[in-house]
Amino acid sequence: MFIKLNQHISDLTVGQSYCVIGIEADDYRLLNDCGQPYLYSAAFFTAVDAAEPADWISDIGADGERYAYPLPLNEPGFFEDFFAGVPRAIAIFWQVINGRLAQVA
Repeated sequence: MFIKLNQHISDLTVGQSYCVIGIEADDYRLLNDCGQPYLYSAAFFTAVDAAEPADWISDIGADGERYAYPLPLNEPGFFEDFFAGVPRAIAIFWQVINGRLAQVA
């Protein structure tokens, strides 16, 4: 899935397209301009290509919110481990992301 930023956010570039790497509680997780995988409200973006990768695992939460990630990133607490600097989480994240970016390049 590719999206285009249509509002000002300090760590993203207006008009730039971004590759969505997951959806969490209806927010998009993407690599920002600093290379960090942060969450952003879907309201700030327009879909450029709404096709989702076939390897995403999708789920609906108790309040109807959507979650979707590739299987290796879909473990509860995965991104907490990533941001805490857990080497295994960092290695898995970059392996998945580099593979995904290589597919779309």
